[in-house]
Amino acid sequence: MTRSTLLSLSILALTSFSQAFEAAIIADYDVQSAVERELVLRLASLLWRLRRAATMETGLFEIQADYLRDFRQGRQKLPKSQEITYARFGWVDSVDANPDRASHSITNATEAWRSSGPKSVDPATDLARCFLRLANLTSYPLDRLSRYEAILWRQAGQILFALGALDRRKPQERSPLPYR
Repeated sequence: MTRSTLLSLSILALTSFSQAFEAAIIADYDVQSAVERELVLRLASLLWRLRRAATMETGLFEIQADYLRDFRQGRQKLPKSQEITYARFGWVDSVDANPDRASHSITNATEAWRSSGPKSVDPATDLARCFLRLANLTSYPLDRLSRYEAILWRQAGQILFALGALDRRKPQERSPLPYR
């Protein structure tokens, strides 16, 4: 399958899932006019977009986690290149891959370099590192996404308020009117 075919299939699957989601939201309301139907459709659209925003946030963190993993893999190669650099430029008397035979200064430099990195992979720490990287990017993707979500939630709240004023939930879900 070509890349465009896969993309087309995923869009079709997403569209059918979106339509099923929309149908579920519509089923929660007892719409009786075109205006009410438009409000419910708008609510379904907003809630779907909020789901997509959460997916985008997950994607941003996955991208940063990939960068972090690549960075760690690159750092694991550095001690060997550091030893080669020291040997090439004569910064120490002897360089050997065997730590028992290596010169004292290289052993200390390598040990200092290794001890400066993280000893184990902690998911909470990695998530915090990913967050900090995202927060410090010049394009501010987390800020943009946060503003986008806030706008969507504000609009959803307004629509829910309007639907509540119309009291168009299904009859069995409506609260009884107080007697006067």
